Amino acid sequence: MDLFSIQGGCTAARSESNESPGMKSLKEALGLVGQPLYLVRKDGELVPHLGNGGGDLSSSAGYAPPCLPENLGDPAFCREIGIRYPYLGGSMAKGISSAAMAEELGRAGMLGFFGAAGLPLSLVSDTADRLKASLGDIPYGFNLIHSPHEPDLERELAELYIEKGVRIIEASAFLALTLPLVRYRLHGIRRAADGSIVTPNRIIAKVSREELAARFFAPAPEKLLRALVAQGAITNEQAELAELVPLAQEVTAEADSGGHTDNRPALALFPTINSLATKMERQYGYRCRLRVGLGGGISTPASAAAAFAMGAAYIMTGSVNQACVESGTSDTVRGMLAGTRQADVTMAPAADMFEMGVTVQVLKRGTMFPMRAAKLYELYRSHNSLDELPAAEREKLEKTIFQAPLEKIWGDTRAYFLKRDPAQVERSERDPKHLMALVFRWYLGQAAHWAKDGAENRRMDYQVWCGPAMGAFNEWTAGTFLEAPEQRRIVTVALNILHGAAHLNRANFLRSQGIELRQEEIAPQPMEIAQIKEYLC
Repeated sequence: MDLFSIQGGCTAARSESNESPGMKSLKEALGLVGQPLYLVRKDGELVPHLGNGGGDLSSSAGYAPPCLPENLGDPAFCREIGIRYPYLGGSMAKGISSAAMAEELGRAGMLGFFGAAGLPLSLVSDTADRLKASLGDIPYGFNLIHSPHEPDLERELAELYIEKGVRIIEASAFLALTLPLVRYRLHGIRRAADGSIVTPNRIIAKVSREELAARFFAPAPEKLLRALVAQGAITNEQAELAELVPLAQEVTAEADSGGHTDNRPALALFPTINSLATKMERQYGYRCRLRVGLGGGISTPASAAAAFAMGAAYIMTGSVNQACVESGTSDTVRGMLAGTRQADVTMAPAADMFEMGVTVQVLKRGTMFPMRAAKLYELYRSHNSLDELPAAEREKLEKTIFQAPLEKIWGDTRAYFLKRDPAQVERSERDPKHLMALVFRWYLGQAAHWAKDGAENRRMDYQVWCGPAMGAFNEWTAGTFLEAPEQRRIVTVALNILHGAAHLNRANFLRSQGIELRQEEIAPQPMEIAQIKEYLC
């Protein structure tokens, strides 16, 4: 079987797996990522040869070194965090990135974040206790999402993480740095006996804009440091130490992803932020390294290999994790995601930043949520109160979207905010447009719950955060055991992406030596965990 040809010679390679029991096809040999691979001329052809001994390698035409998945990213990052693989499971709100996912990833040598956004504080607290008890010293993280309309909630969550000893948070959707974020980072900062600065709490920021990355890579702003000193949250000495360390040592460049996203292209975004990290590390003279990971669009070996080839310290997955059995969503949603193609996503108004016009990327196939949410934002922009809505429009809203009188929806919304954030109710009583926004946000928030809970009577209103990476994963797994939703386990998916990336890295090493490879003959296919472990030996 012709697998490739040498430029300038057109020497064919073939598999000897049927001729000699110990020989492998090129695809199999590439997959044995822990062993060196030589392409040896034999009888005018090239055959794969594994290992350093047992054959004449003098006529070797190509060589691919071992490439273990744990060596793909920044090994220093993995050592500092305490993980084996440069693989992070990003947070998805309302517990979709579940405690079970964080546990499974942690035990497999990766880092998982619990999606705390949109959940009651009591539930987040219980989850922190669970993960501390179940994982012990195994690393895990929690999400802290920017809440511009509910600053008290953001503060309470940051204080909870400090109280519970959560050492790593993923900061997402931040438009500006806030006092709770800085307070979390600087809690317990001190100088060690050897003179180094110890910062027990770590922030991994997720951003899609260069200017935001710069704010996270810089030390905490002096204004916020003065405020924390005035509150007694930190001492003057700690404020001085804070000027010598970055607010976030790691930033995840978030490309075209599910949920909050600017739909940025990874190939342009990552190099820009990576270059910024190098400049700012030099500018501030840090004693620590600034690192950049990549998330958004990563769901296959090819996308992971591309990320590492650009220099990503780690990769972060999101949409594909929601389709796994450990995620905190419903089986109905998992089935919808398994049928998703890359073009089956679109942008829709975000519940948490509705008034600002911020959008999130969601699934459009099988749901009318994006269209209905866009209609609500259009009405919000063109009217100043619910009373201004034309009678026909109001009737349509009550019949199709809310399925209840708007007065009842406001009553439920008001009762909710009286418990969660009474200031919202007070403002709504002064500002009819804000009242309208809260009512419309009721639908956006409930749509995510209906999807998560699998409410069949509201299936056409499901809000499912999803990026085009989901479609790429489905295309890659089509016809394999991972095509079925019930077979998608978080660690199986993660190890397949990592092992496949190492496999492709070895193939690209051969390409760099002028060897022409046919993609269909070398592309890695999904494997069961037992088989992956066998290949890693």
